[in-house]
Amino acid sequence: MKHALLLWLLRALQRKPAPFAVLDTHAGTGAYDLTDDPAERTGEWRQGIGRLLEIETGPLADYVGLVRAAGGPLRYPGSPALVQAVLRPQDRLAAVELHPEDHAQLRARFRGDPRVGTHHRDGWEALRALTPFPERRGLVLIDPPFEEPGEFERLAEALALLRHRFRAAIVAAWYPIKHRAPVRAFHEALQTKGVGDVVAAELFLREPTDPQRLNGSGLAVLSPPFRFEAEAGEILAALLERLGDGEPGQGWSVRRVTDE
Repeated sequence: MKHALLLWLLRALQRKPAPFAVLDTHAGTGAYDLTDDPAERTGEWRQGIGRLLEIETGPLADYVGLVRAAGGPLRYPGSPALVQAVLRPQDRLAAVELHPEDHAQLRARFRGDPRVGTHHRDGWEALRALTPFPERRGLVLIDPPFEEPGEFERLAEALALLRHRFRAAIVAAWYPIKHRAPVRAFHEALQTKGVGDVVAAELFLREPTDPQRLNGSGLAVLSPPFRFEAEAGEILAALLERLGDGEPGQGWSVRRVTDE
């Protein structure tokens, strides 16, 4: 869901010939081998990207085609690899990763591509250090692991910072949906902080009532491009058709959290 919507946002940036930059604050290793022990043991990918790989038409065709081209049949490209795949010669990516081993893999993966710079630093700190972009347009992807307390609060603060510091940027912030209360508080925090022009796209595979399960996920988009709300809905509907198993409460929504 996150990567399909990310690709749509990148395509929107490509509509103009002027260069753009992308900041990925929690980049990980860049790509993931679906045949390694953890991936094969859980088999989660078979219920996710594995259900999409044969798609060739419709709202998901661009995303799935890029996954096949950038990753191959048994390798899933993470967000840095997806961004790299669509960069033009004049564009660039700053990929940030704090974990030493993950950063080493990230750096090795993109070595030799002058459009991609890797940074071994904290992603939250990078928001202030690496923005605004010299290009004066682009996208910031904030995709924290949500392994530490206070991540929703940090996310709200980050969107408020970028709204003030880099108004020209599109910002896409991923968040998990386990139950509704933390998400509702996050959206209310954006309203309280005066972070205008935010749309939330959410996908639910089951009713979000169990705080111990990942029941869905959301992407809060600050300064969404023209037609995002309409076309994001088409993407989410197509994803639900493939990924949904008929559990109660499954669905999707695209709604405006704050006005422009």
